[in-house]
Amino acid sequence: MDKQTQLELEAATFRRLVEHLRERSDVQNIDMMNLAGFCRNCLSKWYVAAAEEKKEVIDYGQAREIVYGMPYDEWKAIHQTEATAEQQAAFEKNKPAHD
Repeated sequence: MDKQTQLELEAATFRRLVEHLRERSDVQNIDMMNLAGFCRNCLSKWYVAAAEEKKEVIDYGQAREIVYGMPYDEWKAIHQTEATAEQQAAFEKNKPAHD
């Protein structure tokens, strides 16, 4: 596979992942962190880091809007629920050493 095709497939895969996460707003970020070790906010941070590598300027809020499909505060008000004690305990137990 040539590099351009690989790049296009990776980009399409990212877009599909973001679309899927937007459709599954019932899945809380803390659940994603507890099960997979990453969440929508991690994707947003990775987006900012990738932009910086390419000498592009995008802030975390802009990246979050790309991932969430709306401003984060709006998504949070509509979809985010309070973490249970069990979710929070699992998060603290499995918390990665970095963000």
